[in-house]
Amino acid sequence: MAAAAGADLLAVLVFAAVGRGSHAEALDPAGLLGTAAPFLVGLAAGWLASRAWRAPARPLVGAAVWVATVLVGLGLRAAFTHRLPPVFALITAVSLAVLLIGWRAVFLAVRRSRGANA
Repeated sequence: MAAAAGADLLAVLVFAAVGRGSHAEALDPAGLLGTAAPFLVGLAAGWLASRAWRAPARPLVGAAVWVATVLVGLGLRAAFTHRLPPVFALITAVSLAVLLIGWRAVFLAVRRSRGANA
């Protein structure tokens, strides 16, 4: 469970770091945390709503965590910045899907291949 939570945390931080880097913003810890904060709140909400600690690697859990992370994160970002460009929302949704659902898909594929080879 802790590894899955750590993987999700890392996914959101990677998303924020790549976003800041693509806009030539500094990758200092305060800036990175400021960018990631709304999505970290969404991540926590997703973990609570889906009770992800029960089966964090399940694809449906990943989807629930992703939806909450995106919706809450974008909502908070819009509330604080007073703007939400549609392109940013789309890039956010796709990027976080790849990161939050992607590691789960890789994990399950590896686990299945090891089970088939055992």
